[in-house]
Amino acid sequence: MHGHKLSRGHRDKLQQFMAITGTSEKVAHQALKASEWHLEGAIDVFYSQPLIKAFTDSRHLEELYSRYKDPYVDMILADGISLLCNDLQVDPQDIVMLVVSWHMKANTMCEFSKQEFIGGLQALGIDSLERFRERIPYMRSELKDEHKFRDIYNFAFGWAKEKGQKSLALDTAIGMWQLLFAEKQWPLVDHWCQFLQARHNKAISRDTWSQLLEFARTVDPTLSNYDAEGAWPYLIDEFVEYLNENGIIHGGQPNDSSQVR
Repeated sequence: MHGHKLSRGHRDKLQQFMAITGTSEKVAHQALKASEWHLEGAIDVFYSQPLIKAFTDSRHLEELYSRYKDPYVDMILADGISLLCNDLQVDPQDIVMLVVSWHMKANTMCEFSKQEFIGGLQALGIDSLERFRERIPYMRSELKDEHKFRDIYNFAFGWAKEKGQKSLALDTAIGMWQLLFAEKQWPLVDHWCQFLQARHNKAISRDTWSQLLEFARTVDPTLSNYDAEGAWPYLIDEFVEYLNENGIIHGGQPNDSSQVR
């Protein structure tokens, strides 16, 4: 080891960095030192270095693509994606597959064009299944980054909607919200989905989609800092009324039945 003892905290970060990136201790040490032992920063720098990207072998990428390509169309479709999930040992419903699709800038859920698939893997520096598997924990960790989460969240709207539609079907939107907010832990997500089914029962616009994340991010779950005069879409204002009417929120406190009365 490097002639000096590392503190416990640094040692842990070194282990985590190696676990996520699959690199040697030496590389991990250099990357962490360069980013002043900031783990996320070191990982981002490590993955954004053009050096890594140059390593993908286009022949390997073609082979990977042909493994998953549909026999009749020059695309990867649902069957190919389920084989890919199988190979990666990831459940097709796992949110990390949304992150994969975001990296591939995929247009539509359950399909990748050749350009999307190969371009996405190149950008990630992946040219083998093994490297793809190693990169999964990193992609999962990207959901913890607030800016990336917002990007992924906004990407999900266009990705999940039917081709040619402007809005997102309600049941698809609800499924996506359950998935995304399980990650971001917004305590009102179930109430929001119930409210939509009871009161709205229509497709969701892009504006409502993006505003809801702002609402979940900025408004306290007890609504103590909710401004009725704020520029929220009417649907969100109606949701707040619904919470009050149904006694889910009382005088700014969530009405949690587990509290001692």
